[in-house]
Amino acid sequence: MTDHPCEQGLTPLPDALSHILETIKPLTASEQVPLKHAWHRVLAREIAAPFDVPGFTNSAMDGYALSLKNLSLSQPLEIVGTSWAGKPFDRAIYPGQCVRIFTGAIVPEGTDAVIMQEEVEPIDNTIRIKRLPSQGEHLRLKGSDLRQGERVLKQGQCLDAAALGLLASLGIQNVRVYHKPSIAYFSTGDELRGLDERLEPGQIYDSNRYSLHGLLAGLPVDSCDLGRLPDVLDSLTATLKQASRDHDLILSSGGASVGEADLLKNALKKVGQVHLWKIAIKPGKPLLFGQIGNAYYIGLPGNPVSVHVTFNQIVRPVLWKLVGAGFYQPLRIQAHCRNSIKKSPGRLEFIRGFLAIEANSQLSVTALSGQGSYQQAALCRANCYIVLPADSKGTQAGEWVEVEPFDNFILGQEG
Repeated sequence: MTDHPCEQGLTPLPDALSHILETIKPLTASEQVPLKHAWHRVLAREIAAPFDVPGFTNSAMDGYALSLKNLSLSQPLEIVGTSWAGKPFDRAIYPGQCVRIFTGAIVPEGTDAVIMQEEVEPIDNTIRIKRLPSQGEHLRLKGSDLRQGERVLKQGQCLDAAALGLLASLGIQNVRVYHKPSIAYFSTGDELRGLDERLEPGQIYDSNRYSLHGLLAGLPVDSCDLGRLPDVLDSLTATLKQASRDHDLILSSGGASVGEADLLKNALKKVGQVHLWKIAIKPGKPLLFGQIGNAYYIGLPGNPVSVHVTFNQIVRPVLWKLVGAGFYQPLRIQAHCRNSIKKSPGRLEFIRGFLAIEANSQLSVTALSGQGSYQQAALCRANCYIVLPADSKGTQAGEWVEVEPFDNFILGQEG
């Protein structure tokens, strides 16, 4: 176990996550999909270049292709033709000659370099160069990007826009990717109501399922909303049993804490196994993890912010391993904290913050007001977590803190 100064009886996040990931077995089934349908999917097979890239030596500039042999500043060069991209000059050039050439066009046989058009003086059907170019100048050599048979993309790689463009440049129309895991999710709690229902005293709208819908939408998975389930043991047991037959992972929100009749924990014990359920993080301490047949189960806390934190710290790494991408770790960077934060030692804490770029290009972060695990408004205003270690007693304004951005860009203003 990792040595962390955590509250007694709680499992440090790295230990809990390690335990869970050791249990997860990646899916192995795969399918062939058209390239346009492969965005954000995970490759099931390595892809090698079917030919050299570039497939021919071509010009990197608009200019003139020429031979360096006997080249001098005083001797004009005869323009003997033009090489266009897609319409090459099909003869060789010799000393004393040149070819007008455009970016991407095949360089003619006999070419040693391309000189930019701004560095020549046209005179009728000749040019006079203003300087002597070097061997290979402005040439994109055949195979300088990829050699035939060289690995292009590796198995387990998630395909982004750059990967799709690269595969298209190789003429690859279809790719083999892992199947999307099927994820079912539901919420529990007799106090929950649907958005079309009227609230009675003590009741709240079921928001967590909508959060889970959004969190899952950005991942290579198929998701299924099982709705709201009553706090009834037999109903929960039946739902878990059926969902385990139809899905690879089951998520729930609510019912993971002591004092909630231990319904989900007891339901899980009836049909599967429970592995752990207390993690030393704030928010998000209560968490159930189990297995029902070949399906995995993660029971998230009921508080809305806790759902987001535990999803990002636990569920997201699980899903990336399940889909075949292997290791996942959120990006964490350093920023100056603009205000003081109070904290009690014992748990790793995720503070909602707003990350900004200052005029001097340094990063700064502000801890937002409203840090309760039920307060969704601050979460919507935030664009990052300020991550304070378990042994931290807080931080003072101006100190460096670790920050976990929600995205890879900064959008909007601090609100």
